[in-house]
Amino acid sequence: MASHDLIVVGAGIVGAACAEAAAGEGLRVALVEPGPIGGGSTAAAMGHLVAMDDDPAELALSAYSLRLWERYAELKDAEFSRCGTLWVARDDRELAAVPAKIARLAAAGVHAEPVDAQRLYQLEPQLRPGLAGGMRVPGEAVVYPPRMARHLVGVACSAGATLYAGRRVVGLLPHGALLDDGQQLSGPVLVASGVALPELLPELPLRPRKGQLAITDRYPGLVHHQLLELGYADSAHGDADSSVAFNVQPRPTGQILIGSSRQFGAADRGLSLPLLRQMLQRAFEFLPVLRELQAIRVWSGLRPATPDGRPYLGAVPGRRDVWVAAGHEGLGVTTALGSARLLVDGLLGRTAAIDPAPYAPGRVPAGAAA
Repeated sequence: MASHDLIVVGAGIVGAACAEAAAGEGLRVALVEPGPIGGGSTAAAMGHLVAMDDDPAELALSAYSLRLWERYAELKDAEFSRCGTLWVARDDRELAAVPAKIARLAAAGVHAEPVDAQRLYQLEPQLRPGLAGGMRVPGEAVVYPPRMARHLVGVACSAGATLYAGRRVVGLLPHGALLDDGQQLSGPVLVASGVALPELLPELPLRPRKGQLAITDRYPGLVHHQLLELGYADSAHGDADSSVAFNVQPRPTGQILIGSSRQFGAADRGLSLPLLRQMLQRAFEFLPVLRELQAIRVWSGLRPATPDGRPYLGAVPGRRDVWVAAGHEGLGVTTALGSARLLVDGLLGRTAAIDPAPYAPGRVPAGAAA
């Protein structure tokens, strides 16, 4: 039986980050991934590195992680682009929320600035007329998540980690994991398998939340910032069965990536055409020029959602040597590096940079409705 200091289940962006952080500490790491590295939820993520301020715990984790992302700002493999984020206000009511958002971000170390209507159109001339202004976060960026996951796995393997590619963990052992080919790995287990979490840890409530994306042909310079409506959080954090919000991203390739939709009750990865139409219509309302562009691909993915919207990070109550890093919903890319540091700090018994309690798996009663 192969012995390891940590067995990471899943090589999405979160699992890859955990494997890289653990291997960097000199731990003997096994990484088990049945499919392509970064091929699940990671492959369907927009890759926006964004500080969300609607929940203090979410803000603390995202702001901490954004600082860690700076080490990759020059990494070509990551397709890192510091385009900044422009939050768009439709009216004076939405604009009135900007000062409080700026203050919350500033308290977490994230710089943001108010934008009046005149400045809004200087920054993004293609936005529809009549918008009230918004808020700009110039330091935020985008990355290409699957490439970043592959890079992190490569770094982990260079540091001595063993990749069990094409293998699946089918069961947890008293001190290890059982693979689908009968191999047994010995050591603490970290379950970072995203929407597949219930297969190994059914006591942690989690359900998939489908999202869809569309990407255009290349139109360099048409859009300059990641664009979101200030009402985006209502969609991201709401519990409606389905919702859409304006979310458009300029890729370094010159393509434009269009989101964002959320849908509960759909565990397949097939396209939901009525919701896709709603999502595109929402984008057209803010950015009419999109109607004239050529879309070249549309796809969907599943976000792993917990009952309170916060990820599970830490030791699993009632299980010996079992840890979890999953349930990041739409912030897995942003918070992957911070999540990995919190997890490894906990594993090594060190004091973490931020309070880990809000993400403790035991905060949600077993069997609670997801």
